[in-house]
Amino acid sequence: MADIKPTAPAVKSATPAQPKKSSNSISWIAPVACILLGYIIWRFFIGAPSNFRRPDTDSSHWFHPLHEDPIGGLPRMYLGGVIVPILIGLFLTVITFVIERFLTVIKAAGTGNIGEFIRRVQFHLANKDVDKALAECDKQKGSVGNVMKSGLKRYKEMISNSELDTEQKVLNIQKEVEEATALELPMLEKNLVFLSTIASVATLFGLLGTVLGMITSFAALADSGGGEAAQKLSQGISEALYNTALGIGTSAISIVFYNIFTTRIDGITYGIDESGFTLTQSFAANYK
Repeated sequence: MADIKPTAPAVKSATPAQPKKSSNSISWIAPVACILLGYIIWRFFIGAPSNFRRPDTDSSHWFHPLHEDPIGGLPRMYLGGVIVPILIGLFLTVITFVIERFLTVIKAAGTGNIGEFIRRVQFHLANKDVDKALAECDKQKGSVGNVMKSGLKRYKEMISNSELDTEQKVLNIQKEVEEATALELPMLEKNLVFLSTIASVATLFGLLGTVLGMITSFAALADSGGGEAAQKLSQGISEALYNTALGIGTSAISIVFYNIFTTRIDGITYGIDESGFTLTQSFAANYK
């Protein structure tokens, strides 16, 4: 009978990697809260009666008072309609997630240059000094440091393991790195979907607000005539275009920061991949 080579048995770690049980409900609450805040800013600050020469005093218009004749440029934004608070909310949502992602990516990047960190670990592994390599991980921290540390712990276990051959040991190290990577990547990519979505949706909402404003302006033109009607039409178009400006501006900011974060995350992901390659190649070369 032909000999059958056994597959690499899984070696149980003393502290197995477990998925992080964290709820993403806060991420969904944030956009709703930002839109509510956008309404408050639009309704009570930009749309304050003192900002208009002819404020609407009808209590039945509590949600959207029909103020007229704004004083200054900012109150004109109020006359852009009910799409304006949504756009303000989307802008605040972008700012919220930009700050959140910035802090997360900075933490994930660690305390030092990733390339230099990997080279130092490679040097210690070449000298068969795993403890110093682990000390480097404690200094580096971040996602790359965490993955490298998990792999190094399994690396150290495999050195003293006499039951497995070299190929099986390398597979166990590789599996440990993959499990640690699976815990880090979702944290890096979390909430980027909001930035990518707002990048498209904000422009559409801006155009929607502009179209609704244009419809209202032309309807008013149809009901009146003369030079005053033309003046009101131009004023209405100007107010409607605030929606377009807000939408395009919010979309542009979202796209810029989305690209910045994805570039930084790609760099961290590359460092994680290089960490796994370093560990497996080092073990295969030093412990044949």
